[in-house]
Amino acid sequence: MKQHFQSSLVRDLGIGVGFLAVLLILPSVADKGIVFVGGTLALHIVFGLSWNLMFGRTGLVSFGHASFFALGGYCYALMARTWPDLHPLMTFSAAGLFGASVALLVGLIALRRSLGVYFAILSLALAQIVYLFLSYIPELGREDGFTGIRRPVLDLGVFAVDLATGDNYYYFMVLICGILAGVIWWVTHGPIGRRFKSIEQDPVRAEFLGINVMVNRLTCFVIASGLTALVGALYGPWLQLLTPELAHWTFSARPILYTLLGGVQSFWGPVVGAVGFSLLEYGTRTMHGLSEIIIGFTLLVVVLLLPGGILGGLSRFRSRYQAKRSAKSAEEATK
Repeated sequence: MKQHFQSSLVRDLGIGVGFLAVLLILPSVADKGIVFVGGTLALHIVFGLSWNLMFGRTGLVSFGHASFFALGGYCYALMARTWPDLHPLMTFSAAGLFGASVALLVGLIALRRSLGVYFAILSLALAQIVYLFLSYIPELGREDGFTGIRRPVLDLGVFAVDLATGDNYYYFMVLICGILAGVIWWVTHGPIGRRFKSIEQDPVRAEFLGINVMVNRLTCFVIASGLTALVGALYGPWLQLLTPELAHWTFSARPILYTLLGGVQSFWGPVVGAVGFSLLEYGTRTMHGLSEIIIGFTLLVVVLLLPGGILGGLSRFRSRYQAKRSAKSAEEATK
């Protein structure tokens, strides 16, 4: 077990560092449009990873995960406007804690009953409530959105970095997203992740072995929601605008699509799905009226032909190739 953990750590660390390096050098080799897509992609990757942390590890299906994205974004924007002298790291952290606190309250109610449709519908109802709440509050901009969100100055004690200058906020955001992805990896592969996985496989047996299913599901829900709220907080200064559409159920469908497209069982599934989805969106951006049809048809084909997602299909292909190769080697050895 320890050797498997170490090998997974080395492999995934190499992949993660390589992918992070690509994002970090992007401003040096690409135009502003590509850089914006890359920064948004980094946020959506963590968005998808946090959703799959719930679904892939504990079996929780949330149709309203975007509500925490919106809550984190609006919490940061409101705090930054009300207390502009507050250190930005504290403001970002407070937004994440706010999302985790809301998830704790919702989870204490939702997870006491049976899961499945009940939890999914309740999460969808939460997203609709947040969407309507943001649409009708004047201080939050109503349907016009929360505008004028400034990129802060990051005071590190020895020196200060103005995140509004050049690509500074992009680098800051990508590095934070890399750290958050690392946290999700550690939770997924660590002892707590193994407890989560045992619940997803057989909650009755896990309960028999002494694992508190309700508490662990609640813990997973709170962690995933808090990380999503933190990503939403990063999104506000990046776009410098927040709208209630961030809490809409259509935005909650994105991490689900990322996971189904890339693969549920792999940690990298939502990453591959988010990259693929972003490439589809960027490649069809000028096809007005046809973009949604092309993206939807492509996703449908992938889901039907590759039920385990892109990575699941590649894994099955590799297994079949290795099996054929082993059979051929055995046949040659018997001759």
